[in-house]
Amino acid sequence: MKKQLLTTALWLGAGLAGCVSAQGFQVNLQGQKQQAMGSAGTALPMDGAAVFFNPGSISFLEKNHITAGASATIGNTAFQDANTNAVYRTNSPVGTPFAAYAVYGMPESKLKFGLGAYTPFGSTVSWEDGWTGRFILTQLQLQTIFIQPTVSYKITDKIGFGAGFVIAPGKVNLQRDIPVFNGTDYSHAELDGSALGYGFNAGLYFQATEKLSLGLTYRSAVKMKVTDGTATFTVPPSLDANFPDGTFSATLPLPQIISLGVGYKASDKLKLAFDFNFGDWSAYDTLAFDYATNTSSLEDTKSARMYESSFAFRLGAQYALTQSFMLRAGAGYAISPIQDGYVTPESTDANRLNLTAGLGYNIGEHLSVDASFTFTQLSRKDKNLESNLDGTFKTYANIPGLSVSYHF
Repeated sequence: MKKQLLTTALWLGAGLAGCVSAQGFQVNLQGQKQQAMGSAGTALPMDGAAVFFNPGSISFLEKNHITAGASATIGNTAFQDANTNAVYRTNSPVGTPFAAYAVYGMPESKLKFGLGAYTPFGSTVSWEDGWTGRFILTQLQLQTIFIQPTVSYKITDKIGFGAGFVIAPGKVNLQRDIPVFNGTDYSHAELDGSALGYGFNAGLYFQATEKLSLGLTYRSAVKMKVTDGTATFTVPPSLDANFPDGTFSATLPLPQIISLGVGYKASDKLKLAFDFNFGDWSAYDTLAFDYATNTSSLEDTKSARMYESSFAFRLGAQYALTQSFMLRAGAGYAISPIQDGYVTPESTDANRLNLTAGLGYNIGEHLSVDASFTFTQLSRKDKNLESNLDGTFKTYANIPGLSVSYHF
């Protein structure tokens, strides 16, 4: 029994990292125009979303912008157990990542100011009752909001530089069963806490020619620190002393990301964008949990993650069908940072192809509406070295989005 409880305690410490370290939980939904173009936008300033995509390009925006939008992430995962061939599914609710931006500068001024609030990491995963991995995870909710005040300056007619400070509040809730009967069902554990982190986003924009532009951005790592999180255990009275309710602390590192972009205006109607992203996910070699109250069954834990740095390639196009009506399309390919042996139910990531499309319509001189749609599907077969969960995860996601912009 003691060994079983110790294993449970280790699993409690193992699950939380995956929700933030897998590329599948990185939310690349920071602007509807860019989303429709494969999420490329480092070297093609189009609206207030430049606050996220490249602060250096803000000073090249011809107008001031106020933009707000949201997406609906409609997706689920199925897991086929390699030993029994039984299939289990998630019943996760619809996620609603959002992004809002404001950009302002005086006419002809080289200096512009921006403010952004967006959700670069987050997920909600809920597995069906009684699934085979219930002792690893039953439900996970992760929310982060990056708030970024930004300054951008046009150094010359061709070069702009910008940077913004990031303050990132967040929340996390993780639940799983414990392999000990408590009346008619298994015991249960829940970790719940708030987190806070800091970082910055800096970018350089170069208008090489009238048609060609280049962009380079650096988004720093952000350490999300959970302090005084609440650990609640629902166990038989005889085990209350083994699993005391209390507090825990942990640090959830979010990776630094470098993006290099190319923008090209092929004609008055056609614009092209390409982004290359490098994510330094290797920081996730270990995740530690520190429980305020330790027992022989509930010790502080360290869980190996062994993530690797990864890359993503994104390509998009916009075609102006008329002066008011825009068509957009794109695609992206992302390489998973998760090595074989470390796939978890929180992070069923795999190399993935994203397909995107969208449109935009200008309603008069100052108002515009943009919509996008993203589809992705991935499959990953793995046996986790820690939990021995062995099988194939298949995930799909449909993501429609809509934003409204006012420019002046």
